[in-house]
Amino acid sequence: MTRSLAPARQAKRLNPVLPALSRTRRPDVEGDWIAGVAMGAAGARRFRLYRPPGVGVLEKLPLLVMLHGCGQDASTFAASTRMNRIARQHRFLVLYPEQDRMSNVQGCWNWYDTRNGRARAEVALIVKAIEQVCLLYGVDRERIAVAGLSAGGSMAALLAAHEPGRFKAVIMHSGIPPGTASSAVSAVQAMRGHRGSAPLLAAPTETTARPPLLVIHGGRDDVVAPSNGQAAVRIWADAAGAKAGTRRIQQRGKRYPMAVTSFSRGRSLVATLVEVRGLAHAWSGGAKGQPFSDERGPDASRLTWAFAASRFAGVGSGR
Repeated sequence: MTRSLAPARQAKRLNPVLPALSRTRRPDVEGDWIAGVAMGAAGARRFRLYRPPGVGVLEKLPLLVMLHGCGQDASTFAASTRMNRIARQHRFLVLYPEQDRMSNVQGCWNWYDTRNGRARAEVALIVKAIEQVCLLYGVDRERIAVAGLSAGGSMAALLAAHEPGRFKAVIMHSGIPPGTASSAVSAVQAMRGHRGSAPLLAAPTETTARPPLLVIHGGRDDVVAPSNGQAAVRIWADAAGAKAGTRRIQQRGKRYPMAVTSFSRGRSLVATLVEVRGLAHAWSGGAKGQPFSDERGPDASRLTWAFAASRFAGVGSGR
């Protein structure tokens, strides 16, 4: 209550719709829903971990880090994406870090707040949550991927830029490439498709190539302009000297059609852009009736896991 109202106004501009969301809802999926807290210089962040049933004592499972968007938390993001169902089917762990409302009143990750170091501090907190889960719950460190929606998608890309050796894949759904904004005001401009030409932020001592990027973006997104998804893959591709392949149109049943373009350097996939016609600012193929979710789109959760799993192939032991 002692904080200035200015951040609240800025956050409302970043996400004009904030539904009332429950923090106590348990996903209706068999398995463990484990609560935890990560501590760091930027304070503390709660997280939830989904662990499928029947995990052996010595078993090492892949880990998918899921970063929610504004107005969401771990439970609602899990419910919207139904990622835990896929994790139960394919046997992997899902980590859901949560933004603290004292750090952003709308629950947005501060991916854009680079001038005062807040974005980097939140990256460090998420890394601490990952490390804690790796130590306690049998993670195969060679099979970790990160994904996110909206502000969470931007934070996922920022994580991969700062910690390129930690992740095998990064998935950005309806996000903005970090490095194109440095304040709440410039983030709003970037959301609308107006941004500078600054490159994606990289780790100061980066020596490892960034992991492959999957971008999913709706063609009718009026919150985050579709040009942001296109810019993200161009940044990723240009940094690796990758070239675009043939644009392919795909559609399953009555779901929205999607245009898929892959960017490769030689035989190495660098980035893939999935443009979903008819999709607004929502998780594609998400649960019906959930905020920021559209069940009519292609299943972004299965696309996310398929992309990550293809990067995991041939690495890790699984036990």
